[in-house]
Amino acid sequence: MPAVLTYPAAPTVTRASEGWGDAPDDPTLASAWRAVAGTTIGDELLEWPPDVFALTEVLLQRSEAYRFALSPPAGLTWPPASFPDWPGAVADAARQWSSWAEDPNEAIPGLLIQEWAVLRERAGSPLNDLTEARDWRLCEALLTLHAIADEACAGLGVALDASSADGLLYRARGGELLARTGSLARIPAHLVRVLPKVRTPPAGSSARALSRNACVLDPGVEARWHKAPGCGPGRQPCRERVNYLLLPWPLQIRASDFRPVRGPLRRLDNDSFGFFEFAPSERLDLALADRMLTAARDQAGVVDVVVLPESAVEDAEIDDLETLLARHGVTGLITGVREPPQPGQFPRNWVHIGVRAHGQWMHIRQTKHHRWSLDDAQIRQYHLSGPLHPHTRWWEAIEVPPRSIQFVEFGDGVTLASLVCEDLAQTDDVASVIRSVGPMIVVTPLLDGPQLSSRWAARYASVLADDPGSAVLTLTSFGMTQRSRLPGQSRSPVVALWKSPGQPTREISLEPGAQGILLSASIARATRRSFDGRPPGDSGREFSGVSVQQVRAASPGTGSQRSRPGPPSRPILAAEELTILATWAQAAAEALTFAPERIEALAADARAGAPWRAELGIRQPSSALQHSLSSMFHAVCPAAGASGDPRGRPGALPGHEAGVVWKTGQQTSVT
Repeated sequence: MPAVLTYPAAPTVTRASEGWGDAPDDPTLASAWRAVAGTTIGDELLEWPPDVFALTEVLLQRSEAYRFALSPPAGLTWPPASFPDWPGAVADAARQWSSWAEDPNEAIPGLLIQEWAVLRERAGSPLNDLTEARDWRLCEALLTLHAIADEACAGLGVALDASSADGLLYRARGGELLARTGSLARIPAHLVRVLPKVRTPPAGSSARALSRNACVLDPGVEARWHKAPGCGPGRQPCRERVNYLLLPWPLQIRASDFRPVRGPLRRLDNDSFGFFEFAPSERLDLALADRMLTAARDQAGVVDVVVLPESAVEDAEIDDLETLLARHGVTGLITGVREPPQPGQFPRNWVHIGVRAHGQWMHIRQTKHHRWSLDDAQIRQYHLSGPLHPHTRWWEAIEVPPRSIQFVEFGDGVTLASLVCEDLAQTDDVASVIRSVGPMIVVTPLLDGPQLSSRWAARYASVLADDPGSAVLTLTSFGMTQRSRLPGQSRSPVVALWKSPGQPTREISLEPGAQGILLSASIARATRRSFDGRPPGDSGREFSGVSVQQVRAASPGTGSQRSRPGPPSRPILAAEELTILATWAQAAAEALTFAPERIEALAADARAGAPWRAELGIRQPSSALQHSLSSMFHAVCPAAGASGDPRGRPGALPGHEAGVVWKTGQQTSVT
């Protein structure tokens, strides 16, 4: 798309002598952006709203001018008095911009052009002009552009409660870009990353308080966004309650389950350390799990998600476990996974997140970044001095992978992230990403002692519950709680902890005779705010309350009789492509509800070879993904589906269901 405006050339930045003097004497808007993104402030940024959001966020943070939306300089007001209806003007400009981003024949909003011209003409101005508000007109332009861009990012990732089809293709393209690159922006993700935002901190005066639809992250942590089929605009009403079956297994852990292993690090003089592995002798009991699911369904009717602690299952056991869960109608699995050691290398430790939809499991892996370190006090606390010498610092023998964080969106604003044990306590860049995005819930499998409100997990859960306002669920094994005994204290049965915003920490115990716990959490609408003058909205979601029931396994022989037959087929599409399929399904649902006449254009935009992918620099769909997209659109509109299938009339892939369409009143849904 060609540039739409012309401006005077930005002033040249004068540099000092060679060496340290290569840096600008006084950073300018242009040099600050170039240092981050490696490019100029050019009109091509207008082609894609997340790019402008990244630019304005960087400049507002680097200059700290974001604070003027919260506390304007003396004698000035925000929003600017020159805009009688600034919030309405921002919203209108964002809607027009979303339409223009997918079709340059549409009108580009005048407010966007006006404020962009102010920024471009002053690109060579010192950042201090913003920091000290010496150029208030520039501050106004930057804050207004930031608000418009944030509004235009609505629906890119997190499902939008849309009221029109404006920007329909743009949102679908942005969702696919996010799935492919881990960022909403076209700027390379290793330079700057733009992610959807779920929650805005309810208090505070940081730059994160200004936006509610997107956030900007510095490089260093890979972030991936996964979309699972679920509720969304124009779909059947979402369930208002989620039932988690917590299985705090192994129920018994022996000291011999911990043992020393060799590691590749050489010991230093006067530094006694070693490595240990956790290999429980009590294996995953699928028969018991079957009976537990039967009992939980008797109590609650349905089990949505099964959660197990850190290292509760081996990698090879996941398929059999998911087969069992599918027979009971369970749609989610969150479990810690241990990997058998391999010669010459450390094994891996991760959380497996499985999401089932229409017979397929989406598999997502959240790795553990920080090793457990057992010191003298912990060895005595867990009574492990037999296999592990108390005077040695014992490190968990696991690989330390590059840092990454996985977000899973289930639709309708319900978004999950997971951390493994120590990762919850580390205030590093991963924690910063979570605070910026603000998932609805953070699930943390642990291999730890009792989850008391006085211990470390509760403290760090409270931090996330306060800012950004995420609910936190931790779960450890009952076997570890029973090994944890300090002198003068008795064993504690508290295996889990729940902390949600504005609510006290709740300790969850496993009662005698029970093998699991049914935790039911209610979902309610929540206010989403931005502290820049825009009115709050009610498109957010939060957990409003939980109830807990003990689960005792059903009698032997009753489990398999109650479960539905048929194992799930292996995934045909990887998580990335399943996310893309769900993104286009969401777009199809919006089109059917708000603009049925656009469904064929949507199908054409989704097909392989559509030019917009080359323009955004992302690869074309694989043949399997293309066939799945065609099958979905054919279920909606035969003509639309056929136009996107290079092999003719689409049909379901082996083991894969074609798109399903149903109607509820005037609402239409696609999955």
